Amino acid sequence: MSLALRALLTSRSSEPSVIAVEFDREVHMVQLRRNAKARRYTLRIHTATREVVLTMPPRGSLKQAREFAQKHGGWIAARLNRLPQPVPFADGAVIPLRGRDHRIVHRPQSRGTVWIEAGDGGEMVLCVAGDAPHVARRVLDFLKKEARRELEAASRRSAAALGVGLRRVSIRDQSSRWGSCSTTGVLSYSWRLILTPPFVLDYLAAHEAAHLVEMNHSRAFWRQVERICPEFKQAKAWLDAHGAELHRYGMGD
Repeated sequence: MSLALRALLTSRSSEPSVIAVEFDREVHMVQLRRNAKARRYTLRIHTATREVVLTMPPRGSLKQAREFAQKHGGWIAARLNRLPQPVPFADGAVIPLRGRDHRIVHRPQSRGTVWIEAGDGGEMVLCVAGDAPHVARRVLDFLKKEARRELEAASRRSAAALGVGLRRVSIRDQSSRWGSCSTTGVLSYSWRLILTPPFVLDYLAAHEAAHLVEMNHSRAFWRQVERICPEFKQAKAWLDAHGAELHRYGMGD
């Protein structure tokens, strides 16, 4: 990047990072990003976060950015409306724990934190004790704990089946990938995998463990995956069909 261009980008630091776009009596917030390599204005919507991002060329103006965003207000509204609606972790919400619907029920007078019960008619209930402001955090903590326990066990089973060792398992909230494997043997996963059916979680564990053998996506890698997870194609198909929906749970908390 030239010194002149760097100075130009630095001089824009006082401009707003968010602008509002109104369409059909609704207001949508648009994040502004300058990119030194951009040659034109572009809009993108992150499915996982519902964030609308307008990328600006380095010499673009705020006025032009506002006009561009407003011109595409209908596109922004249509794309957002097609995305799954957020499901906060709140009393009465239904979340797919291990692929099976569980209704969150706040039990303010009960002792404990979070536990599972069988409700009327076979409905599964995720009970949450404590004060209302803490419900969302307690549900999230519970899901992360369950995800860590199951992904740790599944990863070690897969690694053992492949005859390799792993260093540790890390749980995150990754929006761009479900899992990753470092060269040091650390396997990282999205906690949202606890929302999937068990065969999908097992596939992701097999996938990342296979990277301990083949740090690529070659045919040799997929042979390792299939060897320890024969139904990996069904799991991949499930993620392709339903994966994006998993990011809506917990949004709005």
